Amino acid sequence: MSTTTCQVVAFLLSILGLAGCIAATGMDMWSTQDLYDNPVTSVFQYEGLWRSCVRQSSGFTECRPYFTILGLPAMLQAVRALMIVGIVLGAIGLLVSIFALKCIRIGSMEDSAKANMTLTSGIMFIISGLCAIAGVSVFANMLVTNFWMSTANMYTGMGGMVQTVQTRYTFGAALFVGWVAGGLTLIGGVMMCIACRGLAPEETNYKAVSYHASGHSVAYKPGGFKASTGFGSNTKSKKIYDGGAHTEDEGQSHPSKYDYV
Repeated sequence: MSTTTCQVVAFLLSILGLAGCIAATGMDMWSTQDLYDNPVTSVFQYEGLWRSCVRQSSGFTECRPYFTILGLPAMLQAVRALMIVGIVLGAIGLLVSIFALKCIRIGSMEDSAKANMTLTSGIMFIISGLCAIAGVSVFANMLVTNFWMSTANMYTGMGGMVQTVQTRYTFGAALFVGWVAGGLTLIGGVMMCIACRGLAPEETNYKAVSYHASGHSVAYKPGGFKASTGFGSNTKSKKIYDGGAHTEDEGQSHPSKYDYV
């Protein structure tokens, strides 16, 4: 799969996942009344993160928001926080991924910058998906615990022969929407991180070779300097200086005693 295709597919999956997270957070059917062995069927109750609703057999539905925050269970507030954090991170990652798409050119943006933006959006999508899955799973665990506790309390008195009427709640449609949305967002984030490798510029590996200029040997002779190649047998009376080249005037300013013979 090419980098552009992988990036576009991840972008579309992330959009669907983010839309699902928003829809699941706003839905009222996080928990629905369990109608199994329930003699009262004229009233159907269901609850969400923000309000509880009652639907009568006549079709009339009445919803009441939660007017308190401190009075709500701590687990419900934790689920709210996880879903909101997931939506915010997903929205930010979506904005970043729009500018990181390879098929969109903005000015003179280099591929390395797009690679960094793609990786950033992918990490945000992964965290967003994990927050959504964690929030839905925590709420589902709370429902399972309350369901079995309610079931145990239904059979009390006279050795369990008398069944009391008690409302039990089971999984609602919002839980399944949240699980699917979190999974899509998570997959989109992973594909974004994979597409980042295709956008990163390839590094060229080469062996560096250093070149050093060979020094020139200068031979001193009475009456001037002469460059020596180091070959030949007539260099017996020559004095070699490695400190660097000297000018002819500088050499004559220091005459030797043999010049006066």
